[in-house]
Amino acid sequence: MTPISHQIQLLRRPTGLPAQSDFTLKEVPLPALQEGEVLVTNQWLSVDPYMRGRMSEAKSYVPPFPLNGPLDGGAIGTVQVSRHPDFKVGDPVSSMLGWRDAFVARGEQLTRLPATALPSQLFLGALGMPGMTAWAGLHKVARLQAGETLLVSAASGAVGTMAVQLAKRAGARVIGSTGSADKVAYLKTLGADAVINYRETPDLDAELTRLAPEGIQVYFENVGGAMLDAALNNMALHGRIVLCGLIEQYNSNGQGSGPRNLAQMIRKRLLMQGLLVSDHWQHYGEFLAEAIPAFEAGLLQAEETISEGLASMPQAFIGLFEGRNTGKMLVRLG
Repeated sequence: MTPISHQIQLLRRPTGLPAQSDFTLKEVPLPALQEGEVLVTNQWLSVDPYMRGRMSEAKSYVPPFPLNGPLDGGAIGTVQVSRHPDFKVGDPVSSMLGWRDAFVARGEQLTRLPATALPSQLFLGALGMPGMTAWAGLHKVARLQAGETLLVSAASGAVGTMAVQLAKRAGARVIGSTGSADKVAYLKTLGADAVINYRETPDLDAELTRLAPEGIQVYFENVGGAMLDAALNNMALHGRIVLCGLIEQYNSNGQGSGPRNLAQMIRKRLLMQGLLVSDHWQHYGEFLAEAIPAFEAGLLQAEETISEGLASMPQAFIGLFEGRNTGKMLVRLG
């Protein structure tokens, strides 16, 4: 019997916030397995803000998703059939072949998960790309030091929650920003020293001045817009800004606001550096060597927001831009 893959495909390139009608669910027969290939069924799919950029034809650091073809993204699955000497039936693997429930792949497209009793989906979130992004931004880009004050925007997201916890482990004072009272309370359980609910804070600039009167040494930027303006005004001399994301602009069709005060970069001799985690992936082993034992000992936490079933993938993705996730947004299959 020919194996079948159910796939979410992109029908049209979204304008502004994506809609369910931009996607379709297709049933596609899989090719016969060749030597060196494996058949994998997915159990977990990753939903990430960067995927929005790939739905546009604008030039970027990764090619756009094709129309009428499967989208890509992080996935955790299990080998069902193997014609590859390094993979056996039952092996848990990660790949970038998400947005589908099954696929045929070459061995080099797969990574066997490390041996640990931790839940496998952590390798899509806190122990995967988002966690590694936080670690690399703090330690390889910002060179965060004990005693410094760190501001994290979108602090309740997959990257932000890890940035908060890793910074506290490094001895920093951490201020987070998020958009609801529940998320404020959650970030405090992670050790954040102060948390701003930006939806209920009419003057972000004044609030940051109150919370960091001596200035902010490091800003981990995930949002842009008004928060970036306020952060620039409150950076300490020779502060560092890690530019990880600008989610406020992803659906703006080029109409995003700010920053309006880049002169602060000159006056305060600030450094702002863009962060792509792929530039630091050679250090992934270092990150896991720190993070896996910390999770096993209960010293790190990971919150997950889970949608059920492949058909829920588009709405889960849209939910990222509506603030419907705390921690990592995932889709569970089967």
